[in-house]
Amino acid sequence: MPSLADQEVTVANQKLLQRFQKIRAQSVRLCDPLEIEDFSAQPCVDVSPPKWHLGHTTWFFENFLLVPHLPDYQVFHQDFCFLFNSYYVTVGDRWTRAERGFLTRPTVREVLDYRKYVEEKMEAFLQAFPLDSKLQHVFEVGLQHEQQHQELLLYDIKYILGMNPLFPVYVELDDSSNSNIKKEWLDIPGGQYQIGHQGGDFHFDNEEGVHQVFLHDYGIASSPVTNGEYLQFMESGGYESFQYWLSEGWDWVQQNGCKAPLYWHFENDKWFHYTLGGFKQIQLDDPIAHVSFYEADAFAKWKGLRLPTEFEWEVACRQYESEVPKSANFVEEEHFKPIQNPGFHGNLWEWTSSAYRPYPFYQAEEGALGEYNGKFMMNQMVLRGGSYATPRDHIRATYRNFFHPHLQWLFSGFRLARYK
Repeated sequence: MPSLADQEVTVANQKLLQRFQKIRAQSVRLCDPLEIEDFSAQPCVDVSPPKWHLGHTTWFFENFLLVPHLPDYQVFHQDFCFLFNSYYVTVGDRWTRAERGFLTRPTVREVLDYRKYVEEKMEAFLQAFPLDSKLQHVFEVGLQHEQQHQELLLYDIKYILGMNPLFPVYVELDDSSNSNIKKEWLDIPGGQYQIGHQGGDFHFDNEEGVHQVFLHDYGIASSPVTNGEYLQFMESGGYESFQYWLSEGWDWVQQNGCKAPLYWHFENDKWFHYTLGGFKQIQLDDPIAHVSFYEADAFAKWKGLRLPTEFEWEVACRQYESEVPKSANFVEEEHFKPIQNPGFHGNLWEWTSSAYRPYPFYQAEEGALGEYNGKFMMNQMVLRGGSYATPRDHIRATYRNFFHPHLQWLFSGFRLARYK
């Protein structure tokens, strides 16, 4: 008869297995609307083919858990570590990021077989071996990593379909709109505030360590900037007026001929944009999406205002929305678009004015997982809050997302701030 300790291990591992199966199934489910031709497309270097995401998230579990810890484990294919490694130098050589679209082989079916093989081995692993705290952490990082790639997968699917002149529909969307959102200034008193993650629940190393910041009295908008507000910036010559732009931002505008957010098209004297529901007319009261940091910063200057720092954003979120509301727009709601919904959680990632740098006392993890965040802490800007592609249980007030300032393909918006 199994001991009480053995029974507790079995129950704990069974819960881990259920989460593993649920998260793994979501990755495939997000690909269900795709045609086979969509799986290998890579229109630009920032986009990875959906097939590659399915392989890479599987590679993570194979190489970080099964290879080193499951006795007699045989890898599914000797070349897959090379093909599906992303940026982990510690693990070994990897295929060039910009050339992932060349990988017409392995086929989609082979990648799905790879997923099934690893999932079966992971199930056997969890049923046979108790996970100590270190292995539980690696396993949790693997789950969180796959959830991050589910969001990236939706970014990439939208770009792949949105660059197609046929503007294919990924999913039918509800086009109803609510224009009764009241925008106001939320006031925050100046003083010393603690920043960073506290507690024993899961968080990434870039949310450590807890430290003090001093903030002056400030106000932050209760909701993000809308399409209508941004259109006023465009119509006033915002993209032609260098004085609103950072030098690198103005160079970016000139070199790329930027005149509008990504996916916007002007036809028959009206603005349209590509959505996951196809080609739609712009709704003025919806939050502006697919703007770069440069665009967000230029708009703020045009308004005589500014973007909040990531610290101001975190403090305001804690004070005005300490819990994630049920109305927040995350991937589980399957809106697959930004909606008119005030608040700090979900909907769109929000650019801040903060550069992505380590907090005081930051220490990267040992080994390959130490490459997860720390080596990217340069030349990128912090975003906060989550998006309509983010899993609800993945986000928290301290979560620090980061992207290069010129990128638009992520699900990004922004809100404004001011000093009082």
